[in-house]
Amino acid sequence: MSERIQWMSTKEAAEHLGVTLRSLYRFIDEGTLTAYRFGRVIRLKQEDVEQFIETCRIEPGSLEHLYPDLKGPAPRSSAVSR
Repeated sequence: MSERIQWMSTKEAAEHLGVTLRSLYRFIDEGTLTAYRFGRVIRLKQEDVEQFIETCRIEPGSLEHLYPDLKGPAPRSSAVSR
């Protein structure tokens, strides 16, 4: 016996992801999050939302662009030689 599909409304999916509806619609429109239209209603499979979450996982060491001041060689010592 197959499992029943667990459907989420756009509001539920946005709340689950912690994003605005506008962001959710952007993910759908960009094709990064699958959604389905039934007449005027848009629904998302809970399984697809969970898979989307996993695709957004941040790899360690991939955020270096957020703190450029820490890149490069270590600063030289300011000790004065006599």
